[in-house]
Amino acid sequence: MACSLLASVVGGTLLVAGVPKLRDREGLLRVVRAYQVLPAGAERVVALLLPYAEIAVGALLVLGVAVRPAAALGGLLFLGFCAGLTVNLLRGRRELDCGCFAFGVKDAVPHIGWFHALRALALALVAGLTVATYRGPGLAGHAVAVALAALLLAMVTAAAQVRQVVHPGRRPVDTHLSRAAGALRQAPAGPSRR
Repeated sequence: MACSLLASVVGGTLLVAGVPKLRDREGLLRVVRAYQVLPAGAERVVALLLPYAEIAVGALLVLGVAVRPAAALGGLLFLGFCAGLTVNLLRGRRELDCGCFAFGVKDAVPHIGWFHALRALALALVAGLTVATYRGPGLAGHAVAVALAALLLAMVTAAAQVRQVVHPGRRPVDTHLSRAAGALRQAPAGPSRR
C-alpha cells in the first residue's frame, strides 16, 4: 500500500498542477518563455501539451493504471521542471513565476528559489521509487492509499494558502490590514446617502 500511496501522491500533484494550467494557456506560455531554456518553436508546443500530459499521467497514477510507465513519465516531467528551475537559479534569475500549480497572484512579485528545484527533484525521486518498487495493493488498499494521498495533498495545499497570508518572521497580517484600512480612510468619500 505504501507504493500505491507514493504513486497517488505523485499523481495527485500532477493533477493539481495540470488542471489550473488548462484555464490560463497564455499565462503558461508566458511562464515557459520566461525560463528561456527551450527553442522558440518548442515553447508553444510545451505550453500546449504540458497540462494534458500532467493530467493524463496524474490520472493514471491515481487510478492505479499502468503505474510503472506513468510514474516513469511523471519522473521525467519533474526532472524537466527541476532542470529548468536549476538552470535559471544558476543564471541568477529568481524573478520568475514557478508555474508549478497556478500562475502568480495579481500584484505579487514572482520568484523562484532552490526550494522549488528541490521539490521537483524530490517528486522525481518518489516517481523513480514508485517505478522500482510498485506492486498493486488490490482495490481496497489502493482506495485507502488514494484517500491518504488526497488528505496529504489537501493539507499541503491548505498550508501553502495560509503561508501566502501569514509570514512568520515577517510582517504580520495585521500590518497588511492596518495599511489597507488607512488607505480606505484616505480615499475620497463617495456621495453620501440621505
